[in-house]
Amino acid sequence: MRHTAVLLATVLLAGATACGGGDDRPVAEPSPSPTVAPLVKFTRAVDKAQLESYATGIPVAGELGEFPPRWCKALGQGHSVEWLLGERDLYPIGQDWGTKKADAYQLVLLGVQAYCPKREVVVKAELRELGAY
Repeated sequence: MRHTAVLLATVLLAGATACGGGDDRPVAEPSPSPTVAPLVKFTRAVDKAQLESYATGIPVAGELGEFPPRWCKALGQGHSVEWLLGERDLYPIGQDWGTKKADAYQLVLLGVQAYCPKREVVVKAELRELGAY
């Protein structure tokens, strides 16, 4: 209780000092750090990775971007990367584009980094065991 009273007094004094000291300049608010949407982060990372599978062009962001949220959900349910890429509807492939297995591993990692970064350590460990990282 005593700690709370001291903390409250400190906050009130700091507020009074900021408002009163004769300096009429406005106090600068810290600018919020910009948030980058996971899809933007993911597509930028895919572009930067220059995956061999996409040498002639990266698939449409909306189509490719459908995979990472589903991967994150499956990883959250306890599935492995190997399981993800063994599932037909989770393997990164489209009507007119495909992904080589080595690139698919990298793609999953990029997706995890953008959409569910708390799973990155586990995914990297699994990819190391598979010899894919």
